[in-house]
Amino acid sequence: MNYTEFLSSKHDHGADTGFEPTFMPDVLFDFQQALTQWAVHKGRAAIFADCGMGKTAMQLTWAQNVVAHTGKAVLILTPLAVSGQTLTEAEKFGIEARRAMPGVNGSPVIRVTNYEKLHHFDAAHYGGVVCDESSILKNFDGTRKAAITEFMRRVPYRLLCTATAAPNDWIELGTSSEALGYLGYMDMLTRYFKRNQTYALSNRKEWEIKGHAAQAFWQWVASWSRAARRPSDMGFDDADFILPPLNELHTLVAANTPRPGMLFDLPAANFHDEREVTRRTIGDRCAVAAEKVAQHQVSMVMIVHRL
Repeated sequence: MNYTEFLSSKHDHGADTGFEPTFMPDVLFDFQQALTQWAVHKGRAAIFADCGMGKTAMQLTWAQNVVAHTGKAVLILTPLAVSGQTLTEAEKFGIEARRAMPGVNGSPVIRVTNYEKLHHFDAAHYGGVVCDESSILKNFDGTRKAAITEFMRRVPYRLLCTATAAPNDWIELGTSSEALGYLGYMDMLTRYFKRNQTYALSNRKEWEIKGHAAQAFWQWVASWSRAARRPSDMGFDDADFILPPLNELHTLVAANTPRPGMLFDLPAANFHDEREVTRRTIGDRCAVAAEKVAQHQVSMVMIVHRL
């Protein structure tokens, strides 16, 4: 090893510790395939992609590649309300995924559970782990966040996915890096940031990036993560991603019957009147909504009441 190689081995940038993917569904868009291939090659990576860019499909594809490569199961951690959706998406893409059950290891497949059940599982049984909606790491208390980070440290392949990463929230970037096995968030802060001495007397953040460290910091972040709001951020065409304009049709529904004891339907004057008119007109508003929906193949209806 020469001196240049020695120095390269000491940096904390994301290393390519992954492998060549062997599974890449044709249903993935070109930008999704590029992101997934990069994450598989990286081995330990974060995908910060905006809503609607197909993170569930990408993380399932990544997990299936890890299953095939390691011969072990991959655990996908999700918020409580998302686990069922992940299983449904796996079935749609022809990927075998099951709900993770404590004490049940079985065949090497993708297993899905929510963060709150993590303590029931042993990291030694898994070749990879995915944190869906990984911004949740920042919001968990210290004990839960530490448990997730420690679990991930014992698994060779790791992936973080979220659409709500805050690019100016240094702590979130630091906790993501720490979960992936790179710099811990306190190490990150002391290396690239300085404390704002006037923090208590101003609206500025407590930590500010050092002037000379800005380029090095974002190079470091880019070494283990990819962020995109749309495919064109990665050099791909946005034609299949941008949705058509939303057509809004407003319909005013008048109450068919006045308030009990009243000859005319008067405007609500207080909170109790508002509650009463909401209950009294629910049938009328739902009937109009059903009539509108029946006229279109795809519709989104929002039922509100005007007082």
